[in-house]
Amino acid sequence: MNFEFFIAKRIIDSKAYKSSVSAPIIKIGIAAIAIGIIVMMITIATGIGLQQKIRDKVSAFNGHIIISNFESNNSQESGKPISTQQDFYPNFKSVDGIKNVQAVASKFGIIRTETDFEAIIVKGVGGDYDWNYFKEFLVEGRLPDFSKDRNQDVLISQELANKMQFKLGDKFTTFFRKDDPNKPPTPRRFTIVGIYNSGLKEFDETYVIGDIKHIQHLNKWDANQVGHFEVLLDDYNQLDAKFKAVFQNTPSLLQTVTVEQKHSSIFEWISIFDKNIYGLISIMILVAGINMITALLVLILERTKMIGIFKALGSNNWSIRKVFLYNASYIILIGLFWGNLIGFLLLLTQKYFKLFPLDPSVYHVSEVPIDINLGYILALNIGTFILCLLMLLIPSYIITKISPVKAIRFE
Repeated sequence: MNFEFFIAKRIIDSKAYKSSVSAPIIKIGIAAIAIGIIVMMITIATGIGLQQKIRDKVSAFNGHIIISNFESNNSQESGKPISTQQDFYPNFKSVDGIKNVQAVASKFGIIRTETDFEAIIVKGVGGDYDWNYFKEFLVEGRLPDFSKDRNQDVLISQELANKMQFKLGDKFTTFFRKDDPNKPPTPRRFTIVGIYNSGLKEFDETYVIGDIKHIQHLNKWDANQVGHFEVLLDDYNQLDAKFKAVFQNTPSLLQTVTVEQKHSSIFEWISIFDKNIYGLISIMILVAGINMITALLVLILERTKMIGIFKALGSNNWSIRKVFLYNASYIILIGLFWGNLIGFLLLLTQKYFKLFPLDPSVYHVSEVPIDINLGYILALNIGTFILCLLMLLIPSYIITKISPVKAIRFE
């Protein structure tokens, strides 16, 4: 057995160690490590969880990559149509990692009832539409089926339903303007078959999901003409690389943008979370390290006589320093153990019981989202252990300045 490790283990196992003057300081050091790792785990899990949740919700309404005609304005309404007779539709065979390519079209409309009216965007989708995101958002009813003949079924948000006092199964009329301003708007009657809640208020209060055939009919388009294409990826982390590949494999007359480019303000906002995460982790590691330095100095002061005896017997400075570093490592590991245990319990509690709500109008989600990634947590533990241990190398240097004669006489 390693000599320094053997001595450190004997010190830790001794009763005197547990009832010594340094015992309260050691407990404070363990608590500091535990609290630090808990805070860091919560910060990473909630920060990344919030980013992913908002990212997925924005992608649900736009896709990951949008292929459209070049437009002179930023309107959400489809302008000049695109033919579906494209090499990349319905399958983007020239680029790997493409989950789905769906043809959609959007048009502004006004919902009007006897007592109220509301401006909306009807997003027309077809049988190629991927409903996976909206399956998670669905709170009542069912998802519409637009794979067959044109129908009046629509999916509206809970936000819009509450505002207009609609319920499942209700019918409502939407008016769409014509190109000729002198002609009256065209009415369309829709039936609510499903109600969703994405938590993104700016989208929920605007979008109604309907049959693309209505938009084609209103715009006097052919069946093979659509507003734009939405490309969904297998892995969002490959967005930049896949965007370049998609861009290179689409006609030059078509515009290709990512969801991050289209909604840059939202993604710039959530990117700030990364800086907050790094800042908080740095502060917590620094606080834990300072507490460990204090604990190590107290341990050294308490065992000054032992240091003098070891030096008198011929032990070198580095050997004695290793004894105290082993001791400090034990304290750090105990702190990490309790911190991980409590941290996991808190994260799992929030993940499955959703105890802590958030304001959707501010954070775009109704509760604190949790992303438990074992890779991040393992890296966090290893990084904390190494950094705290490196910080302890400096105070352990004080051992080299202790004189054996004075240390043995130390009271």
